[in-house]
Formats: sequence, structure tokens, C-alpha cells
Amino acid sequence: MESVRGNVFCYGDNVDTDVIIPARYLNTPDAGELAKHAMEDIDPSFVKKVRPGDMIVAGWNFGCGSSREHAPLVLKTNKVGCIIAKSFARIFYRNAINIGMPILECEEACNKIEDGDEIEVHFDTGVIENITRKESYQAQPFPPFIQGIIDAGGLMPYLRKQ
Repeated sequence: MESVRGNVFCYGDNVDTDVIIPARYLNTPDAGELAKHAMEDIDPSFVKKVRPGDMIVAGWNFGCGSSREHAPLVLKTNKVGCIIAKSFARIFYRNAINIGMPILECEEACNKIEDGDEIEVHFDTGVIENITRKESYQAQPFPPFIQGIIDAGGLMPYLRKQ
């Protein structure tokens, strides 16, 4: 995947995994069923408004809390194109890569992008273009092997290709 373009949903600092997918719904292994409840405690209209390629922009420590893979999985299942944050909780970061969910850290982008902005992310260069504000920001692109995992759809599909 070279780039993704979509509208932005903005959230603050310390968005934890229980907000991304409330634990009360974790009684099913069905990702599609879980995805219906993504972000509902922080943004009840998220699943009604999100479109393929839309992105989440957040503050510090996105994905803190439990180590469950369900959190990045419900966002990927909702076809979120990328998550951009000032920083990610370590286990969320790893889980996102393991399932092939693109994520980038870029403090400047998170400070300047606003809810509803249209942005385009170029994964090969790490450039984040804010179409709405006619600005661009530089994130650190993934090394080729991690981008390969994301492009393959996750660690397991990547390993099967090897």
C-alpha cells in the first residue's frame, strides 16, 4: 500500500483499549460483530460515520491498557486507513503491526490536524498531507520489512509469503 486518503476522527491522550473496544463486548470472537462497537464509549457515532480509508489522529499513549489484539483489529475491520498519534502504547503498537494496521507517530500532525480534515498519508515517505489545510507533516516511515508486514495484511500472512 503506497498511500491512503480519508477524513479524520480526532481524539485526545490516553485513549485506552477499553475505549477502543469496550470489554463488555469481548464475548464473541467475530471481528465484524466487535467492530460494531468500536469507539462507542468515546464517540458513539464513530461506526456510523467512518468510511474506508478514514483515519484516526490522537494524542499521547494511544492504545494504552490491556494487551488484547481486539483494539487494533476493530479499527482495521472498520477499514480505518491509518492511525496517527503522538505516541502509542508499546503493546498496541506491536499488535497493530502484527495484524497489518498502519500506524504512524507524528506530534506535529497531531497538533495541527483537526477533526473532519481530509488527509493523505504516503507510507513510503512518511509524508502526511493535510488536503484541507494545505499543509504537510513528516512522520518516520516504517523500515521496508515492517511495511512488508503491513502490506501483507499482518505478520502471519507475511510469514506465509516468505
